[in-house]
Amino acid sequence: MLLTAHVPNMANHPHNADWSPDAWKACTATQQPCYPDASELQSALAELASLPPLVTSWEIEALTSQIAEAQVGKRFLLQGGDCAETFDDCRSTTIASKLKILLQMSLVLTHGGGMPVIRVGRFAGQYAKPRTDDNETRDGVTLPTYRGDLVNKPAFTADARAAQPWRMVQAHARSAITLNFIRSLVDGGFADLHHPEYWDLDFVQHSPLRDEYRRMTREIGQSLRFMETLAGAPVHEMRRVDFFTSHEGLLLPFEQAQTRQVPHKQGWWDLSTHLPWIGYRTAVPGEAHVEFFRGIRNPIGVKVGPGTTPDRLLALLSMLNPDEQAGKIVLIHRFGAHAIAKSLPQLVDAVQAAKRRVLWTCDPMHGNTDLVRIASGPHAGTQVKTRKFDHILAEVEQAFEIHRMKGSVLGGVHFELTGEEVTECTGGARGLSDEGLMAAYRSRVDPRLNYEQALEMALRIARRLGG
Repeated sequence: MLLTAHVPNMANHPHNADWSPDAWKACTATQQPCYPDASELQSALAELASLPPLVTSWEIEALTSQIAEAQVGKRFLLQGGDCAETFDDCRSTTIASKLKILLQMSLVLTHGGGMPVIRVGRFAGQYAKPRTDDNETRDGVTLPTYRGDLVNKPAFTADARAAQPWRMVQAHARSAITLNFIRSLVDGGFADLHHPEYWDLDFVQHSPLRDEYRRMTREIGQSLRFMETLAGAPVHEMRRVDFFTSHEGLLLPFEQAQTRQVPHKQGWWDLSTHLPWIGYRTAVPGEAHVEFFRGIRNPIGVKVGPGTTPDRLLALLSMLNPDEQAGKIVLIHRFGAHAIAKSLPQLVDAVQAAKRRVLWTCDPMHGNTDLVRIASGPHAGTQVKTRKFDHILAEVEQAFEIHRMKGSVLGGVHFELTGEEVTECTGGARGLSDEGLMAAYRSRVDPRLNYEQALEMALRIARRLGG
């Protein structure tokens, strides 16, 4: 049973008079850890509730406005980052690499699609992951499952696997550090479109796609200089870009502790991130996650997959956005390359028939996870999770085509990726094989596209947008 603590609440606002941040406690809550010490949990949550927010309500409103434009085809959403962040990876080089690859991908998509790109990072809070089983057994020993650094540690010991409340406070601190560094980079000119060559990662020197990427950066630089010649002044707004954060709102006490009202505005705001999403396992009408999310003013992502029926999806939309607010709902579909053609069309039909306003985006990662056994080499016999680049690309391609045939719009993509030279997904331009996976396999949970594969994916999508 989940031990929870009282997080101070202010009086309900008439805008949402039937809801408070702790309303979820009256519902069935899944994917929640069991904390052994109730008083320690209460102390940690009280500390977390007293800390400053990580984001602001006006940043959230800006994102909502941009998502509303994407819903009518005027913007494209790029959401990407780690499967699950770790405390150890809160380092300047790691953060800068993730920012670089998302900037590069957005540059490619903007150039190819001819429209602004909304940049949303899966970082500064993506410290928890849902798990299939509550416990894990090794050699006859059973311990709680590792649920991400927000909850416990990966080492297979009783102390490490015990849920530790103060890790929520530590996660807030690392999220703040990450956000501060990202904002400093962006405001300091790191994202200056006059110099996209500064975003180059080392792979550009040897990637099979280097010539196409460099051609794009040259054309963008030439276009900016032409605009400035006509205007007779620098295009200052091109020296920085907007960047937003996202994470799965999985651990509900953590989300509740950072949910509050703000002066001169109605309602409640989850100020732990700009765009929280409900995972596929927890998007159940009437259960705790949907109850919590229905009360916050943030735009909301909702993962949908093979088990999502049209009736369930429409029920979710009615609960989460009863007033049909523009920019409120991002539906992130994740079916797998072999199931999308069967499952997605009926959901698109249902949403269109109900005249619901949503932004459709494609997550081609989670439905394409395989377990392979390394056949040869020093790691022969090792089992490891991976994803095939061709399957990821195939799901994206099918998603574009299904939405086109239905008169709908695929307005975004959602990737698990990193700016590092990892070897976790097979395929891509340089044809990584199963035997090459263990060269630099670092993810603790799910496999990610590396920087070269991520940029190649962006180039493929840009061709589709431009075509």
